[in-house]
Amino acid sequence: MTQQIPSTEPELSQVRNFRDVGGLPTTDGRRVRHGVLYRSGHLAHATAEDTAFLASLGLHTVFDFRNEADQRLEGPDVELPGVRNVNLPLSDPADGAEFWRMVRDGDLAQLRLILGEGKGAQRMIASYRSIIRDRTEEHARVLRSLADDSVPALMHCAAGKDRAGLSIAVTLLALGVEREAIVHDYLESNAKHRRYKVRRSGSAESAYTPEVMELLSPLFDARAEYLTAAFETIEETWGDVDTYLERGLGLTAGSRERLRERLLD
Repeated sequence: MTQQIPSTEPELSQVRNFRDVGGLPTTDGRRVRHGVLYRSGHLAHATAEDTAFLASLGLHTVFDFRNEADQRLEGPDVELPGVRNVNLPLSDPADGAEFWRMVRDGDLAQLRLILGEGKGAQRMIASYRSIIRDRTEEHARVLRSLADDSVPALMHCAAGKDRAGLSIAVTLLALGVEREAIVHDYLESNAKHRRYKVRRSGSAESAYTPEVMELLSPLFDARAEYLTAAFETIEETWGDVDTYLERGLGLTAGSRERLRERLLD
């Protein structure tokens, strides 16, 4: 069983799924340094107290993986003094727009059609595979930035689960973190206080029935099978993690070593 180092976690009222990734163990006996790598949901609704806490972290860079549609829906991130904001969309605004409209506004029959019989989970697995295969340039930029000067850093998307979750996982792979520990961190997004709040139209009685919530759950769960699909895509496409980092992302041995020195104890 992987041993985790407990850390104090702040209560942020309007920033979901925030946590420090520090403490995770590597295969060679080191650990991710506390206070250098954070993850969360979007920062658009952060309160003054939330913003003051985030500003106290001494962040160099915030990586925002939301697309334009996400930003129109939720708003821009709050401004943090002296922090560089880098937007690297990991999904296209038009990709699945009709699908997500039905998730928000569709009735039970529509949700059964698009999500029933395992379709919701299948869609998530396909999305994770696609991001790993097709977003190598974005992940390469994140790793190069972290290796050069961009720490402490915070990575987020909308919920802080999928796009940010994959970017954190790729970073942890590059650091040599144990696979079990990467999955453990990813699954932390399932905690009740971390979960993304699903917004649906209609009355609470019709919009949030038990069947509706069960149909929606594959979209808003962090499931080990999703992250496993991402790992399998790396191995199927590049053979192993080292080749993925070297050829898929263009991460040189020197950059990888600088990354490890910046982020590991």
